[in-house]
Amino acid sequence: MQYIEVLVSSQRYRGNDPLTYASAEKISVGQVVSAELGNSEVLGLVVKATPKPSFKTKEITRVISDKPLDEKYLGLLNWIRQYYPAPLGAITALFLPAGLLHVPRTIKTKPGNDRNQSLPVLPKLNKEQQDVIDSMHAQKDNRSILLHGATGTGKTRVYMELAKEQLKAGKSVLVLTPEISLTPQLTREFENAFAENVIVLHSKLTNAQRRTAWLNIHYSSHPVIVIGPRSALFAPYEQLGLIVVDEAHEQAYKQEQMPYYDARRVASKLAQLHSAQLVFGTGTPNISEYYLAESRKAPILRMQKLAVGNNHGDTDIQLVLSRDKQQFTRNAFLSDELLDGIQDALNKQEQSLVFLNRRGTARLLLCQVCGWQATCPNCDLPLTYHGDSHLLRCHTCGLKQKAVTRCPDCGSTDIIFRSAGTKSVEDTIKKLFPKARIQRFDTDNLTHERFEEHFTRVSRGEVDILIGTQLLAKGLDLPRLGFVGVVSADTSLHFPDYTSEERTYQLLRQVIGRVGRGHRGGKAIIQTYYPDSPAVVAASTNNWDTFYEAELAERKQFNFPPFCHLLKISCSRKTQSGARTAIERLAEDLRSHHENVEIIGPNPSFFEKKSGKYNWQLVVKAKNRSDLIRIILELPANYTYDIDPSNLL
Repeated sequence: MQYIEVLVSSQRYRGNDPLTYASAEKISVGQVVSAELGNSEVLGLVVKATPKPSFKTKEITRVISDKPLDEKYLGLLNWIRQYYPAPLGAITALFLPAGLLHVPRTIKTKPGNDRNQSLPVLPKLNKEQQDVIDSMHAQKDNRSILLHGATGTGKTRVYMELAKEQLKAGKSVLVLTPEISLTPQLTREFENAFAENVIVLHSKLTNAQRRTAWLNIHYSSHPVIVIGPRSALFAPYEQLGLIVVDEAHEQAYKQEQMPYYDARRVASKLAQLHSAQLVFGTGTPNISEYYLAESRKAPILRMQKLAVGNNHGDTDIQLVLSRDKQQFTRNAFLSDELLDGIQDALNKQEQSLVFLNRRGTARLLLCQVCGWQATCPNCDLPLTYHGDSHLLRCHTCGLKQKAVTRCPDCGSTDIIFRSAGTKSVEDTIKKLFPKARIQRFDTDNLTHERFEEHFTRVSRGEVDILIGTQLLAKGLDLPRLGFVGVVSADTSLHFPDYTSEERTYQLLRQVIGRVGRGHRGGKAIIQTYYPDSPAVVAASTNNWDTFYEAELAERKQFNFPPFCHLLKISCSRKTQSGARTAIERLAEDLRSHHENVEIIGPNPSFFEKKSGKYNWQLVVKAKNRSDLIRIILELPANYTYDIDPSNLL
């Protein structure tokens, strides 16, 4: 009988050490097995052979993979354990998809191209793209590169050229996207060039599809190109030559559940383990990422010329003052200029995109007589009205209830709806443009309504007007798109967070960048209450450098990243006083035992009440990240934390 230490893949396992199991057959380090944990069967990863223990052990259930995982795979897992402390079961679950529990006895993997098979002839690079490729080749000592390419400059074409070189060298490629909705476009472009070498991997696949993709990567005898969001980092690669982090500025690369990892940092470590080239591609870099690249003297390569050479002139960008009601004669929240832009695009048989980063029909339901407002009983937050289902929903805890027609406090029927969402915009535009083909895309979509399911229809021009939230602002190249209308440029501008200006700039610049990409002329109407905001001005004039310098100076003045590391510590209790008392006690303890950190708070969380519990938080700043790790390891069990949070809300 052999005894082995196994990392079990289960959120229920809260320990920090591997578990010991027995095996009647010889098992190697790196093999995937299944074993019992309590009354459940879970996946496990063998990490060590061990002498017979003094306690009774269970036997593993069966061997899932006869081929051991590469040592670099285990190296990444061990690094995450140190860099993003979390229960071992949650970390291991990142690496082993649940579908592996039902792997067939006989594994059939996807056939692929032989390494010696001829590679595709790609479209010719333009001069700027070729210069970028040449600069990357010249970077022998620095394999991490920030590719700062304006929207429409052809960053994807650069990625494909680099991928072709790595396939020729017998090495695989990983291309990360921030959102699943962006995978169809990238997949289509890569599959057109590299055919069956391309594997798509993301969480919206069925368990069987994810299992097949994982096994195809693990057992592949040839290099492959893997495309997917942050979860694709944890596929079983053996020889990676290139990692691309596309739209590298996106907050979606930060995992918002335990373990709270940042995919950009994990990608850096994965590239280091494989000695692979790492490319961060973005049109709107994060302030912190850009500063760190400059500080470390990492190459920053600029691309500013449109990849499509047709000269249609610059995008016509106009700001509309939202408080000027004379510009809203046909609709209360869609200006005459915006509506004219949609009509002009329809007349030219072009597509329009109407952007609003708020879901639902109305964000506020109010009684005009007594001032009653519909709020969530669990979270004390305004309920959002969804007109298609006549329901009120809490977008924080998920509560649903029927909308009222009579005030529950005073009995008045004078109920009003304020602050339009995407569903309200959709209803309005359908009435104003009854012959247009209109489709809304946001996270309220049902499975069959999601953008990735309709990408081909949209790209062929079978939708005239697209309405949606930020998922439509990222990385899409729609050749028929001629007009963009932003209903409210200010939705993220005044959040109480140090990233609000940066987030506003990035969102506006990205959504404006969906037009004027060289396929045709472009026009954008931006509705805003604050036309003089530095973020709005910089985005509408495409002035990154001025915005960066001003934002960096403000971060330095108030000691926010990149000039410090952050840790957000939260506690959740049944009563407000209980939450406040608990976090105050923790703050006092931290101040007495950790002199090298700055502690802000305690304060109520931005969403103070959620799912019936009250939430308070501390923010800890430190010059050395190791000081924050020590605090994490000392935290009591009934507190949660997020290290390197993307925001402090």
